[in-house]
Amino acid sequence: MTAVLTIADTAEALTPEWLTGALAGVLDGAAVAGVSATPVGTGQMCDSVRLALTYDRPAPEAPGSVVAKLPAADPQSRATGLSLRSYETEVRFYQQLAPQLGIRTPRAYHADIDVTTGSFVLLLEDMAPARQGDQLAGCTLIEATAALDQLVGLHAPRWGDPTLMELEWLVRDPEASRTFMLGLLPNLWAGFTERYADRLGPEVHEVGGGVIGGLEHYLGDTAPRTVTHGDYRLDNLLFGGSPEAPSVAVVDWQTCGLGNALSDVAYFIGAGLLVDDRRPNEEALVRRYHERLAGAGVELSWEDCWRSYRRGTVAGVIMALAASMLVERTERGDDMFMVMAERHARHALDVDALEALSS
Repeated sequence: MTAVLTIADTAEALTPEWLTGALAGVLDGAAVAGVSATPVGTGQMCDSVRLALTYDRPAPEAPGSVVAKLPAADPQSRATGLSLRSYETEVRFYQQLAPQLGIRTPRAYHADIDVTTGSFVLLLEDMAPARQGDQLAGCTLIEATAALDQLVGLHAPRWGDPTLMELEWLVRDPEASRTFMLGLLPNLWAGFTERYADRLGPEVHEVGGGVIGGLEHYLGDTAPRTVTHGDYRLDNLLFGGSPEAPSVAVVDWQTCGLGNALSDVAYFIGAGLLVDDRRPNEEALVRRYHERLAGAGVELSWEDCWRSYRRGTVAGVIMALAASMLVERTERGDDMFMVMAERHARHALDVDALEALSS
């Protein structure tokens, strides 16, 4: 009988013995003989470490390294991850959805969680030497195109699929979630504008105030639903290949949900491209995405696609204000959230998103 593994939710608990059990499916009888851990990434909701592994004998399928994702050591971030069910969402994504989708994600060798305590562990394929995107610097048009092509692989396979409603962790209780957001977001907006009063431009105040004032319209969106990432931005993408032909792998599925696909598209374009690159290219990028959706069998008119895209541009402002107020505060985090808020607000104004929200 196979022993039931404990949930090793700290780097110290990732011992050779525990890893041997967790990786048993690819070890072909070998055992992990040694492990060394190095912190990796800049995530604020979780902690991640790269584990370099050695074995007691050759095992052709065994990875030389994996990335372990664990609950945040910071108490506030961990409490947020538990209360928002972010940890549960990511583990369930890898367990129940990733194998059925066409988007490139790291292979999950092991995934386990205690949903009552938020204790969890993910052992993921190490994508090195892939390069993490930089939210502050932005990306090239070629990289943006590759990233949006990956979104088709996420959105198209389960577009409008009624069986997604069976995944409670994905769907939650829609009415309860709506009521929760109606109560939460105005309070977060008040705290956000107070904390960052000396850093917020008029565009952020205009869009953020407009969204909060029309929150019921925004939360009442009736666009077709599919699996969404919810935080599809450069810091959550790993780029490989060459600058002329980049490959993309997608990580950080804590905000995965059932939602409007075009919010993912708008969120990425608004944050990933600098304004001088975005303005002349965004319609062509969205049309390419729309054409590829149609090629995958999705029925969506261009008019509905573009309207949903315009509405989706405000998602980045909401993410910036919510995330900045709910996770551990850091200097880089503040810089990133200010860049996000400014870029997304400018984007929303460029496409007249507030009009789209009210129609």
